Amino acid sequence: MIAAADFNITKVERSKLVDINLENIPFGKYFTDHMLEVDFEDGEWKTPEIKPYQPLLMAPSLAAIHYGQSIFEGIKAYKNSNGEASIFRPHANFKRFNISAKRMQMPEIPEFIFMEGMKKLIEMDKNWIPSQADHSLYIRPFMFSCDDAIGVKPSEKYKFMIILSPTGPYYNNPMRIYVEEKYVRAVPGGIGFAKAAGNYGAAMHATAEAKKNGYDQVLWTDAFDHHHVQECGTMNVFFIIGNTVITPDLSSGTILAGVTRDSVITLLKEKGFDVQERALSIHEVIQAHKEGTLREVFGTGTAATISVIKELRYKEYIMEFDIDKWDVTPEIKTRLNAIRYGVAEDKYDWMYKIL
Repeated sequence: MIAAADFNITKVERSKLVDINLENIPFGKYFTDHMLEVDFEDGEWKTPEIKPYQPLLMAPSLAAIHYGQSIFEGIKAYKNSNGEASIFRPHANFKRFNISAKRMQMPEIPEFIFMEGMKKLIEMDKNWIPSQADHSLYIRPFMFSCDDAIGVKPSEKYKFMIILSPTGPYYNNPMRIYVEEKYVRAVPGGIGFAKAAGNYGAAMHATAEAKKNGYDQVLWTDAFDHHHVQECGTMNVFFIIGNTVITPDLSSGTILAGVTRDSVITLLKEKGFDVQERALSIHEVIQAHKEGTLREVFGTGTAATISVIKELRYKEYIMEFDIDKWDVTPEIKTRLNAIRYGVAEDKYDWMYKIL
């Protein structure tokens, strides 16, 4: 059993932070001074290391490169007005990480390494947490296979790491979304519910095609008839029709169980909304738009937080929304941010205080 004293820690001599302005910082461009690294070998996790952020040395035959055994998570830490730092719902991400590991035939990471390693790493790089509105410290735990051999089988060696990146908003502006009918993100029995690297690589071509036509992202549909909506790019998606909020359910295993999604559902129910997790056809969405009952559409995710969708296009039918008149989406975003930044009471115990 690895104990707190077993972490090997090496600190940088000079912080890179002196050369970086954390105001209006782009997403995922800069990384903090340190990273966590721990290897899985001989059926057990070795001693974790926290050391200066640096490149990895790997063989060209590294199994992860050839066969895609690679998973990750996205988490955020926030700083309140008193300078106290907290992580948003990291235990939920830890559980989901191991769900992904199990599906990808990878070893589960012990909670102590995941949680204590994350906490120690952020404590060391606490000055990297931005204090500006809509800014945070993005936390990226990930694991990949490390066998130095070519052969289609689960590896015997793995590496788990955590890196940190100060960041601003992922999407700066309201989004225009294209409803995808040709390409597929996930199928029942596949790995859509896992946060596997391959899910995102496979999505890039369809997204690039949508961007060529002036859209920001795609709204994925089911693999059988392309009628039922699923995820929206890197986000879960919500539709407010009348006084009902509908988001695609998770039962088919094709949609990621988003932590922000779950949080938003809780806050919507707190406001008295009827929240339905169920199959939703794009034709039901279009009908609601024609009848004037489709009030708001938004996406949720760790990176995106809550993102406004101002336009949806299905074939030649375009749904445009007057987002200035919306009240639910901005209120939920404000409520969620108030909890994250320590302005409102955290009655759901979502914030894991570290400093």
